[in-house]
Amino acid sequence: MTALGAEIAKFDALAARWWDPDGPMKPLHRMNPLRIGWIADRLARRHGRDPKAPDALTGLAILDVGCGAGLASEALARRGARVTGLDAAGEALDAARAHAAAADLSIDYREGLPEDLPEGETFDAVVALEVIEHVSDRQAFLAALARAAKPGAPLFLSTLNRTPRSFLMAKLGAEYVLRMLPVGTHDWRMFVTPGELGDGLRAVGFRVTDIAGMTMDKLTGRWRATRDVGVNYIVMAEAR
Repeated sequence: MTALGAEIAKFDALAARWWDPDGPMKPLHRMNPLRIGWIADRLARRHGRDPKAPDALTGLAILDVGCGAGLASEALARRGARVTGLDAAGEALDAARAHAAAADLSIDYREGLPEDLPEGETFDAVVALEVIEHVSDRQAFLAALARAAKPGAPLFLSTLNRTPRSFLMAKLGAEYVLRMLPVGTHDWRMFVTPGELGDGLRAVGFRVTDIAGMTMDKLTGRWRATRDVGVNYIVMAEAR
């Protein structure tokens, strides 16, 4: 069991406002174009496609672990991917299904954990965005992601680095000062350093092949990829 019950309940409680761009998930709404663009660019290039094409991911089976109400799942589906969204928060999934239906998007949303996937079911890419810092057994979680990837398929993870700066910015600043996130959204002690994530991935047969920091412009609120991994970062990992 890799999911923490308290974490599941926390995100279930946010389900009704998940799709409000100015609500409690506002930072994810702002961050999502960067995350999906970064992933889509690398996936398209791997498959010999134009990364700027709106349908660059057509036909690719992608698993979105910890999908919540579907921000990443819908963005991937709009680029042509066949998306399976997986989450343990049932109310968030209800919001995901309703929103996808209203947008006429076909996404296979399932309630559960990655270790619950049927034996042998695998995907062209496995995505877990802002999830690993909420799981109780990090290594079991990574092992489940690895099992869900087809031979040669990449894993994509984004998370928060455990640094003094992330404590000030992502915990105190975002939750208590700026109120960008509900208080209690994150436990800084569960943030993951790139070194820890790299070690965990190597233990399940993968290695980090690309990494970027995700930095928000304080004036515009837009996010961009940088070399600064001191707070938010995203990685691509491939089988060794």
